[in-house]
Amino acid sequence: MSDGKKPAVVLLSGGMDSCVCAALAARDYEPAALHISYGQRTEARERQSFLEICRRLNIQHRLVVRNEALRAIGGSALTDSNIAVPESHSIGENVPVTYVPFRNAHFLSVAVSWAEVLDASKIFIGAVEPDSSGYPDCRPAYYEAFNQVIKTGTKEGTIQIVTPLIHLRKAEIVRLGLELGAPFDLTWSCYSREHQACGVCDSCVLRLRAFAAAGATDPIPYATIDQIIQF
Repeated sequence: MSDGKKPAVVLLSGGMDSCVCAALAARDYEPAALHISYGQRTEARERQSFLEICRRLNIQHRLVVRNEALRAIGGSALTDSNIAVPESHSIGENVPVTYVPFRNAHFLSVAVSWAEVLDASKIFIGAVEPDSSGYPDCRPAYYEAFNQVIKTGTKEGTIQIVTPLIHLRKAEIVRLGLELGAPFDLTWSCYSREHQACGVCDSCVLRLRAFAAAGATDPIPYATIDQIIQF
């Protein structure tokens, strides 16, 4: 690691929130970017975004891992082609079928293992509770509990998961990203398409609403943006 900065692992899916997290980590630490493919519908497009964001932010230390378990287990529209990705109608009312069961625990386990090897004391993850789809593994209590597991189950017990975006509204995340120079043009959030974002899934609608509320233009291409954006 260089520049006298301490190392930190950042989970970088290639989406908007993880990109802002990566920009934060690159500002304050020497980031090591971790990307995990798990057989999701937009796997290739997300990996492309990960690589391009790393290049733009000059993140040299990268690790790409494939998780076979989540696709084999299924139970989510993101990993099972027999379950359709729904259009967004009632964001946050119930846990949607796009929830991948206990996904973030798989991701964090890899991140903790890598952090131990790198002697990194921080793991950044772009979990968000407000303006979200209501996934249970994005709640603050989840990360508080996971930090206790890390403290108990690692060699030194000093690694900590940090969630700098978890209490922010999506529009606030957009504004923060613009301040940091986060490369939103390279990100991908759509659950179902890899060339043009659909504009109607939960992730697309939340993203479009966020940019509109922040008074900014979303730079990625959409197949449709006819969805009525309400705040």
